[in-house]
Amino acid sequence: MLLSCVRGLHPTSLSRAGDTVGGQGDRRPRGLPRLADVTTSTSPSVRKRVLLAAPRGYCAGVDRAVIAVEKALDHYGAPIYVRKEIVHNKYVVETLASRGAIFVDETDEVPEGARVVFSAHGVSPAVHAAAEARSLQTIDATCPLVTKVHKEAVRFASDDFDILLIGHTGHEEVEGTQGEAPEHIQVVNSPDDVDDVVVRDPDKVVWISQTTLSVDETMETVRRLRERFPTLQDPPSDDICYATQNRQVAVKKLAPECDVVITVGSANSSNSVRLVEVALDAGARSSYRVDRAAEIDPAWLVGATTVGVTSGASVPEILVRDVLDMLAEHGFGEVEEVRTATEDLMFSLPRELASDLKRMGVNVSTPRRGTRRDLSIQPL
Repeated sequence: MLLSCVRGLHPTSLSRAGDTVGGQGDRRPRGLPRLADVTTSTSPSVRKRVLLAAPRGYCAGVDRAVIAVEKALDHYGAPIYVRKEIVHNKYVVETLASRGAIFVDETDEVPEGARVVFSAHGVSPAVHAAAEARSLQTIDATCPLVTKVHKEAVRFASDDFDILLIGHTGHEEVEGTQGEAPEHIQVVNSPDDVDDVVVRDPDKVVWISQTTLSVDETMETVRRLRERFPTLQDPPSDDICYATQNRQVAVKKLAPECDVVITVGSANSSNSVRLVEVALDAGARSSYRVDRAAEIDPAWLVGATTVGVTSGASVPEILVRDVLDMLAEHGFGEVEEVRTATEDLMFSLPRELASDLKRMGVNVSTPRRGTRRDLSIQPL
């Protein structure tokens, strides 16, 4: 399984990475208040606690994309154009925009010859061609795991397969993947869509998927597809990325003990929305998604004794810290980490950007950077 480091943010930088503290085997995350610094419940007879999922937050692909925009701003200067949201998180987009990033929907909104970054979700060959036609200087920040799915689509199309792309119509990642071979690919949104699938040869069908889906729902879709097409071929490796899977596994572990699960993430973040659903399916009594701590309704906490907290793969750690601070103010000062995996994969910078930085004599490595304050928590 691919693994990636847990990423967090310093308030002044979007690409400050998470770290671990202590000796070998000590995996306590930094960046959140010590338990001694937070408010405890006013009722000594009621134990209120937070179960904090790990892994959570930034994955390697998101970290790489955000760093790419930051370094582009640092070394080329503003403005830097970005096609679509670099990652699906409002806070990240707003912060980069404040530094000089200009987010556009299509390349025809970018001045000819200007520099543009393609988002982590990937783009179709048609977008690359449109950028070239305008002489744009492109930085392709597509997540390498999304690129892998694109290459699968191209290979299966060259072998003349009907390709069933399990994903959400309209999502940027799905649009980019489908654009690799539109004449061969049809999108299957859910298990309920399986009966509507039409193929040329039932014995020459393969499925691939968007990288940020619910693992369980995807497998149910595949099961139903295989009932219709018994010789349905699988992709050569998992298309749902390691970070999506790891965050869902962590939520599944804590959800049965939770009265409430709060997922930090934006509404257009597919993997964040899936975490809300996974928590409910796994036994949480209620499950909510918020962009920021201020969106938490205190009424959700009434009568609760255990609150689960997680965050999507495009969410900076500063937003989780704010949620824990808010929960502490309402008596949930005890934090226990529920860790199901430790991630340490890092991706190199996009080739175009790395080449320019090397010529400038800039270090292009992407190590874990920055520090977080210790969080004294008890692992389960």
